[in-house]
Amino acid sequence: MDESQVAQIVEKQVLTVVKAVEDKIDEEIAALDRLDLDDLEALRERRLQQMKKMAEKRNKWISLGHGEYSDIGEKEFFAVVKASERVVCHFYRENWPCKVMDKHLAILAKQHMETRFIKVHAEKSPFLTEKLRVVVLPTLALVKNAKVDDYVVGFDELGGTDGFSTEVLEERLARAEVIFLEGEGSRPAKAASKRSVRQSDANLSDSD
Repeated sequence: MDESQVAQIVEKQVLTVVKAVEDKIDEEIAALDRLDLDDLEALRERRLQQMKKMAEKRNKWISLGHGEYSDIGEKEFFAVVKASERVVCHFYRENWPCKVMDKHLAILAKQHMETRFIKVHAEKSPFLTEKLRVVVLPTLALVKNAKVDDYVVGFDELGGTDGFSTEVLEERLARAEVIFLEGEGSRPAKAASKRSVRQSDANLSDSD
């Protein structure tokens, strides 16, 4: 097959795609043209209700400490994970790798209001670290609906070095569905197979 034939095939494929897009746009325009004033008012009202619900949700998140990266004590942990549907908890100590993780989590906490970001000093929280089997630091416990659903242990999943980007960590948390990749109110990213070395299905209760 010579270059002219290849060019013709490619051109035909491009025209097919363009035609399909144009047809889709024409359908959407036609659908809008068929709407009467009552339909438009109903759409407007539905949109206003969605915006109101989102504002209420955002205010609730703020009241629970979302939007900040908080250092909490062992006893506070259980109340936090019960109050928020999604929590990223960094078990840390005062060393360089944990400070690297802190930097990225502080950025993500502000970008992802839908999730509570916290840190717990591992050496000051022996009951909690034993309960969740935290050994390597830093470790992120990814909590959904008061259960530890996944872990990010060290930097192995983030490129194996401390030079990983915030976006790499963000994508890993999105795969675990503990944040929404496109920001608050969006659907979580499609879950990928988890590479966690440990997982806890038990409800997190301080009475255990």
